[in-house]
Amino acid sequence: MPFEEINVLDILPQQPPFVMIDALLYCDRETTKTALRVREEHIFCDDGHLSEPGLIENIAQTCAARIGYINKYICHNTVKLGFIGAIRNMEISRLPQTGEQLVTRIDTQEEIFQLTLVNACILVGEELIASCEMKISITDIDSKENE
Repeated sequence: MPFEEINVLDILPQQPPFVMIDALLYCDRETTKTALRVREEHIFCDDGHLSEPGLIENIAQTCAARIGYINKYICHNTVKLGFIGAIRNMEISRLPQTGEQLVTRIDTQEEIFQLTLVNACILVGEELIASCEMKISITDIDSKENE
């Protein structure tokens, strides 16, 4: 299935108003890219800017989109819940403004059992505005069980 046809709500455990990605741009076992247009109505938007927690959640949801895509479209399984296990070396050069388009990229460094370590970066155009290492723990819990 082409990435532009994927509804991110089908591959994310998060649901509105907590969704912090608009589209899955690319995904394979190593690299995932997502897009987000910063809008004033986002839960993490304050005074015309996406806040630091919003940037962190955007990276975490890019990780979730990767796992959701692999589970749903490659393994034909259900979308699982995951949690941020650790964040290291977080650097934010500026907060994005409403209207700006973010492209978030994660590169998987290591996967051991249900832990995934990624390097992440967020760009606005060619400008790097944030980066970090993030560890994600994936559970065996189906994200749709409680609906």
